[in-house]
Amino acid sequence: MARKTRAVASQRSMRRISPGPTGARSRHRNRCRSGRNGNRVRPQNRGVATDIIAILIEEQAETCSWLDTPGRSLNAAVTGYYGSNVSLSSLVSRIAARVSMTKRSHICILIASGLVVAQSIASLVLRKTFALTVFSDLTQCALLLCGTLSLLPNVAVTRGRTRLFWALMTLGVAFWLAYQLLWTYFEVILRRDVPNPFVGDVVLFLHIVPMMAALALQPHVEQDDRTARLGSLDFALLLIWWLYLYLFAVIPWQYAHTNETTYEHALNVLYLTEKMVFLAGLALVWTRSKGAWRTVYAHWFGASLVYALSSYVANWGIERHTYYTGSFYDVPLVASMAWVIGVGLLALDLSPKQMPAPLSPGHGVWVARLGMVAIFSLPVFAAWSVFDPSTPPDVSTFRLVVTLATMLVMGAMVFIKQHLLDSELLRLLRTSQESFENLRRVQAQLLQSEKLASLGQLVGGAAHELNNPLTAMLGYADLLVETPLQNEQRVLAEKIAQQVRRTKALVSSLLSFAQQVPAEKVLLDMNALAQTAVKLSQPQLRARNVQVHTELALDLPQILGDSNQLLQVCLHITNNALQAMAQTGGVLSVSTRRHDQFVQLEFSDDGPGAQEPNRVFDPFYTTKPIGQGTGLGLSACYGIIQEHKGKILCQNGPQGGAIFRIELPAVVKEATWAEAPSEAGDAEVQASATLTLPPTP
Repeated sequence: MARKTRAVASQRSMRRISPGPTGARSRHRNRCRSGRNGNRVRPQNRGVATDIIAILIEEQAETCSWLDTPGRSLNAAVTGYYGSNVSLSSLVSRIAARVSMTKRSHICILIASGLVVAQSIASLVLRKTFALTVFSDLTQCALLLCGTLSLLPNVAVTRGRTRLFWALMTLGVAFWLAYQLLWTYFEVILRRDVPNPFVGDVVLFLHIVPMMAALALQPHVEQDDRTARLGSLDFALLLIWWLYLYLFAVIPWQYAHTNETTYEHALNVLYLTEKMVFLAGLALVWTRSKGAWRTVYAHWFGASLVYALSSYVANWGIERHTYYTGSFYDVPLVASMAWVIGVGLLALDLSPKQMPAPLSPGHGVWVARLGMVAIFSLPVFAAWSVFDPSTPPDVSTFRLVVTLATMLVMGAMVFIKQHLLDSELLRLLRTSQESFENLRRVQAQLLQSEKLASLGQLVGGAAHELNNPLTAMLGYADLLVETPLQNEQRVLAEKIAQQVRRTKALVSSLLSFAQQVPAEKVLLDMNALAQTAVKLSQPQLRARNVQVHTELALDLPQILGDSNQLLQVCLHITNNALQAMAQTGGVLSVSTRRHDQFVQLEFSDDGPGAQEPNRVFDPFYTTKPIGQGTGLGLSACYGIIQEHKGKILCQNGPQGGAIFRIELPAVVKEATWAEAPSEAGDAEVQASATLTLPPTP
């Protein structure tokens, strides 16, 4: 630090002796402006044909199905694919835009390189004159302006955190340009030295702050919104801490107690520290990135390193009294500015993509810890302000006030961060509880499914065993009817045969329930199906004082379905209505109608209605007491109707009660001979098939 202080002192003495503004430029070099620019990008050795091939390769993934087709040429592939999706003109426009962009990039890089060469020649040929100062200042303003403009297109073509990254980088270069314009105003327009202390020094110091914030975004890594929010708050704490350091270390010697030497020393030390931190951040993201982002970060690091070295070289020249504005010591600085232009153009050409975030549990933790360290450092600075005997009282008071104000601001930010963390923890707790409940529900469903599977196997085996004796009983009953019997005996034999047939129908229903036989879909009459369901439920209806009102439409088209399954659906809905009106009785209305290409069957009752009509078809949903229902009946009905390509809906009526509406597609064309029954009577038999099993509760 002593060496740098002597350099500043010699610079000040040289200012007093020098008649022109050349001495002022040396202090500007001494600021070590760590512009986060990048190396001067060398024009890529890529021609127009290579660019066209690159664009075609980008489209290869989408057109590979065409290219892989035997006998299809490249022309046919491009024409066939783009003719139906993108159009060939779009491909041509993309190629033209890429070629135009490449040409513009080459031209801009050549101009920037020419300015660097011109600065080098001027530094070698011209002596310490006002003309050299003007040329050097204007050249640097032009390069920084071009650098800002080269970064702006990256802001326009990107999104999300990547757009914010380029916006912050552009803001940093714009701050650097603003400082250079202020310097040029004093040296070129006013033709005098920049005052010291200079109020514009804060602009030079702040131009690195948005660039550090840009690195904190880590645009090369995919992050969720929660991680981005918390990480942004942590880095905001660090950025405020950097501003606090400037207010604490530099501003008191500029306003509270003016001291040029101490001001210059504090600014140089703090600015050097800021540059080193920025270079370390660039090196970190450079080593952790891949692909195009790695190339972009490498150029940023190279430009910033050249900029930092240029300030060191300028200090070396100041110590030997050989530095002046526009001298050869400014060439590395100009080169770093030109490198910024190359970085912007290179990033626009490469269009770097994000990569998946690392799975390390400590990812982002170090940022939060640094933020906490920054907060805990504030009391240390406050104690230093109070107990340092070498500090003037007005400086101590100023520093103490700044520290207390910073504590309030950072404390508020910590409160906001804690609020976000609490909200996130509550959300995670609710999610965990829901996941646990879902797990318990799935376990219960799995247990019920295993029970149903076992029951189905048992029913299927029993039904197969019952079929054999029932066949024998039916055969003997038919033989008995054919033998000479008295009228009373013949009636009894016919009743035996009728009951055996009903028992066989019951066994067939059991086999269908156990899915031991495939469902057979035939043409059905919806009216006959509804009448059969009502007829089978008549004993229960009379026992519970429930009246039935039917309103069946005439000339309904037939439907294609399985009579046993659809009858099971109707019986289950009827049984639900009976249970809803068990205490008070009521009216069950059954109606059919045609609606567009569907046949509707509607059941409505006078009960209390469904508590949650939208959930009645969910598996294991039931409002019945434990042990009286499993909540699988309506779910099974829903599956049956879906299998028939229909719809089943539940809603509460305007006057109360529940309404179940079944919609099945009507058969508008004649069925094929393989599907249609051979006789009309077969359809009636199928439609009137009985199901004596009570519906699943």
